[in-house]
Amino acid sequence: MFKLFFKLLGWKVTHFLSNDIKKCVIVVAPHTSNWDFIFGMGAVGVMKLNQRFVIKKEWIRFPMKRLMLSLGALPIDRNKNTVNNEKKSSVDAIADLFKEHDELRMVITPEGTRSRVEKWKTGFYYVALKANVPIALAFINYKTKSCGVDKIIYPSGDFKADMKQIMDFYKNIHGRNHQNFSLDLELSK
Repeated sequence: MFKLFFKLLGWKVTHFLSNDIKKCVIVVAPHTSNWDFIFGMGAVGVMKLNQRFVIKKEWIRFPMKRLMLSLGALPIDRNKNTVNNEKKSSVDAIADLFKEHDELRMVITPEGTRSRVEKWKTGFYYVALKANVPIALAFINYKTKSCGVDKIIYPSGDFKADMKQIMDFYKNIHGRNHQNFSLDLELSK
């Protein structure tokens, strides 16, 4: 359904993620509208991409359970993420998921909201670094009606240099509500 809607409205996928990349963190930006999900899922259908996203386990119940799982939801129980009675961070819990799966392409929206933010959540970077997987930069560009995965970054551990590359990639991508999109002002320097 998403794929059909995507094509009927004239959208296209311009860059594909290589099938050779079985494990990665897929960063998607800009995220300025609920429509991003519709067009993003349409692009996933066109690319035939097996992707997943983390969601609180509370969302995986009736009536949404079947739909969420079919869309790639990977439930996480934050209360069970403990080691020696100490709670694991979300970064550690998500990075550990890469050990449990032979193939895992984890989608994360670093803005964390559709509203304008000038500070991105950077957990995606630390998940990729800890799991030793690349970061795939995906985009939804309303100006060109195009989506894709265009660049792969292997985190070096030099956070500022790697994040500068990521900010440079997204600087010319236009969200549906472009006024709501901002690069991380501190990291784009």
